[in-house]
Amino acid sequence: MATGPPLADPVGSPELYRPAPLRTSPQLAMALRTLLFLITNLAVVLTISLILNLLTAIGLLPPDLPLLPLLVGSFVWGVLGAWIALQFSAESAKRMMGIQLVGQGGGSAESWLHSTVAGLAQKAGLPMPEVGIYGSPEWNAFATGPSPNRALVAVSTGILKGMPPAELEAVLAHEMSHVANGDMVTMTLLQGVINAFVMFLSRAVLFLLPRGDREDGRGMAPPPTMLLIWPLEILLGILGSLITAWFSRHREFRADAGAARLTSPGAMVGALQSLGGVENLQDPRDEPTLATLKINEPPGFLRLFASHPPLETRIRALQQASGQAKAW
Repeated sequence: MATGPPLADPVGSPELYRPAPLRTSPQLAMALRTLLFLITNLAVVLTISLILNLLTAIGLLPPDLPLLPLLVGSFVWGVLGAWIALQFSAESAKRMMGIQLVGQGGGSAESWLHSTVAGLAQKAGLPMPEVGIYGSPEWNAFATGPSPNRALVAVSTGILKGMPPAELEAVLAHEMSHVANGDMVTMTLLQGVINAFVMFLSRAVLFLLPRGDREDGRGMAPPPTMLLIWPLEILLGILGSLITAWFSRHREFRADAGAARLTSPGAMVGALQSLGGVENLQDPRDEPTLATLKINEPPGFLRLFASHPPLETRIRALQQASGQAKAW
């Protein structure tokens, strides 16, 4: 499918912008992105530690509170835990959703799916990912995996059978753009930082509460104070999910723009319009652990927790970008 001119950034729509072209290999770009994020996390830890030392020096915090070890331990545990989860993300998705991998052989639909993903990978300069299908009436596709070399692109049987090929190619291009942009890695590291702050803040509050009567006079307060950890973690986790959901919505605009370049803006707009007509189709296995892998649009204020922007907003952004590109 022929591609149009590069998409320009639409005026008044800061959410949609053109991802930088890959001037280095996907592996090197992923390594640099990861290194930069880890350096940023280290800078955050050092900044917070300096603030804690300053507050202790001026007498606002007791000198015997083990906040600095707690801070370092929380960040190591939070980021490391999220990173380990990322390494097994593709295998976990296969097991939870019953994904069957497809190759060049098989039926006509499976063969078309594999060859289409291969063509998009070549066009985007990416390694060939694993390609899979899972049984579900919903119209959905997703990409996951720790790196471009270990990525997985999967579609539901519903979207494979029901969506026109040109539109489905645009959906697959959208998922390949997620791989090219390193969204899985960035989301994982961001979630790791959020987890670290949740762990640190929920326990730091306990250290600041009056201590119970203990022989050594040290350690965390006894129950019922200790029971505050769980409500605090739940509350802070909900607040943290607002940040990850915002970033998840933000990355969808980038992936839409990438799909429009790999196929065409019209095909991507048509795919989104088709998705809007089948939103009521649900996977019977729907559960919160799979939410980020699926297109969802909850009502009302719950949209703040949605992993995807409203379809009409994405369509409008693509149309504005396409119109400005044509004018250019």
